[in-house]
Amino acid sequence: MNLAAVDPSLLTDTLRHRYAQEGWVPLAREDDVVVVGSSMPESARRTARISEALGARVRIVPIRQADIVSLIVDRFRDEFVEEAANGLYHRDPELSARHVLSRGQKVGGVIALVAVIGSAIVWPLPTLVTFIAVASSVFLASTLFKFSIALRGSRYDLVTHVAPDAIAAVRDSDLPVYTVLVPVFREARIVGRLVENLGRLDYPIDKLEVLILVEEEDDETRDAIAASDPPENFIVVVVPKGAPQTKPRACNVGLAVARGEYLVIYDAEDAPEPDQLKKTVIAFDRSGPTTVVMQAALNYFNARENVLTRMFSLEYSYWFDYMLAGLDVRDLPIPLGGTSNHFRTGALRELGGWDPYNVTEDADLGIRSSALGYRVGVVDSTTMEEATSRMGIFIGQRSRWIKGYMQTALVHARRPGRLVGKIGLRRFAAFALLIAGTPLTFLGVIPFTALLLASFFLPWADFSAAFPPFVLWLCLLNFLVGNGLMVYLNMMGPYKRGAFWLVGWALLNPIYWLLHSAASYKALWQLITKPHYWQKTEHGMSTFVLEGDAAPEPRRD
Repeated sequence: MNLAAVDPSLLTDTLRHRYAQEGWVPLAREDDVVVVGSSMPESARRTARISEALGARVRIVPIRQADIVSLIVDRFRDEFVEEAANGLYHRDPELSARHVLSRGQKVGGVIALVAVIGSAIVWPLPTLVTFIAVASSVFLASTLFKFSIALRGSRYDLVTHVAPDAIAAVRDSDLPVYTVLVPVFREARIVGRLVENLGRLDYPIDKLEVLILVEEEDDETRDAIAASDPPENFIVVVVPKGAPQTKPRACNVGLAVARGEYLVIYDAEDAPEPDQLKKTVIAFDRSGPTTVVMQAALNYFNARENVLTRMFSLEYSYWFDYMLAGLDVRDLPIPLGGTSNHFRTGALRELGGWDPYNVTEDADLGIRSSALGYRVGVVDSTTMEEATSRMGIFIGQRSRWIKGYMQTALVHARRPGRLVGKIGLRRFAAFALLIAGTPLTFLGVIPFTALLLASFFLPWADFSAAFPPFVLWLCLLNFLVGNGLMVYLNMMGPYKRGAFWLVGWALLNPIYWLLHSAASYKALWQLITKPHYWQKTEHGMSTFVLEGDAAPEPRRD
């Protein structure tokens, strides 16, 4: 049927979400019968349900799910734009990063700033000493917290292991519909690889819905997807132009039209293990109803490319293999990874989806999940990714992540009493040390390192006369113990993955932290000047490829 001839009066906003999610849409009226396009197998029960929703007799005709999605998003363009951007804000403004600071935070911040400036003018040295002492204490507390949690996690293997026999025993007819969201923006160079990677997923094609979320103005990427000749279950969803133009806003559009009982996000360069979806379904079946997210591990196919990719791999190894396990065993809030997290779709909608104004929407969603008593599980499957291999791109990517942690800390600190009441004092303290402590720690690395080096290499500067000994000892303790603990943690990382060749590279972690510190100052500046700006990470830059893949074309710009 020609979709341009669809009677728009039959499409109502009250049923907008049901159309795509249930795979049907009214097309035309023939006397007292409504012609309904359906992408699902016809049955008497399904027909009766559609008839009841429309309040009329219906005649079912086949239609592609891609046409339903395209029709609905185009017809309700303004509604999708508003909901994707401001759905969470309208639902609970206190949980949205649309406004970086609440009125109370602005007033409190101004008072604190005036007090600090006034103290610095009247008592400059005591103010500086106090500031360094407080900052050093926060630095040490955050580092010790991460070390203790990771060490606790090293004692446990909380990953839900799924044996091959269990996967082989699953019948395709028993599997639920699964939606894969892939937000892409200016990824024309690698969408061919994306289609290949996701095409390897071992899941019945009639129950696998792959929604490729492409921004409206990104004609180049849409053309590249069409040229790659994707299967029919790969649906290109045109994300209507709007602000903020971020990954979570695109994902909210995808969530609104998703059919799956379960839903997973992959980035454009991701290559999940083929059995990951089946493993996750089994893992969800074995878990309790409070487990609403399953996180797959991430690894990098280009870990050997250069020093930066080695450090990236070390960091992720300890995070996914030890930190997540430690947070889980202590029942503490877990910041989700930005990719390969699998959701119960209904629970994700209950949470309000993603905050499009938060540039680390995954960390924010983890805190909101915890506030509602939900848990995160870990499944024994790996998604291969491309580690950032260029310094400029790395700084940009990390500045976005750190800015997002700052946003998340500010959002959930608006009503600390409310958050403590929901998650408890112990979990609130963990949130403060991990989410707020991480950017504060990175901000302290450069000045603390500079102060320490100056005390060694500027013999004419008598620091002992200006600073109390305990402050200098605290700075030294941070430098030695803080860096030592993080080096140790990074050395632990490769053991579970058998990548022992990475261990020695952990000695470079202090330099790696200096890069994070530079990124944190960029993040702080952007938090003030353009808080919702999403600095895109360029993919497809590596010359390394997964086995069986073609090498990417060289970059020309």
